[in-house]
Amino acid sequence: MAVNDTLADMLTRIRNASIVKHDIVPVPSTRMTRSVAEVLKMEGLILEYQDQGEGKDRQLLLTLKYAGRQRRPLITNLKRVSRPGLRVYANRKELPRVLGGIGIAIISTSQGVMTDRDARRAGVGGEVLCYVF
Repeated sequence: MAVNDTLADMLTRIRNASIVKHDIVPVPSTRMTRSVAEVLKMEGLILEYQDQGEGKDRQLLLTLKYAGRQRRPLITNLKRVSRPGLRVYANRKELPRVLGGIGIAIISTSQGVMTDRDARRAGVGGEVLCYVF
């Protein structure tokens, strides 16, 4: 089945996998999902990601990160903000703070995909892709 919103699909797969405590999550590999995976890795929310396969069968394997002996997921909630039917943009002064700075907002800017903190530091705005907390 063709997926129109690969980023929403990725977030849903991560959310479901963290609930049942899976270690590895396969997601469709696109430039956007790779960029978001890189941001999640830089923020320490996932251990790593790898590209696997070729062409249409290309997958991105995300290794999720858990804390403690009870294996509490570091990613407790993911929320898609901008979607194909309703794009949400924010200039540098209106960039959202997720849970007062505890969570992160992932922003697609002209300088690439980055967190809200990095976008504020760079002085750029962009499309608010999702919230992670």
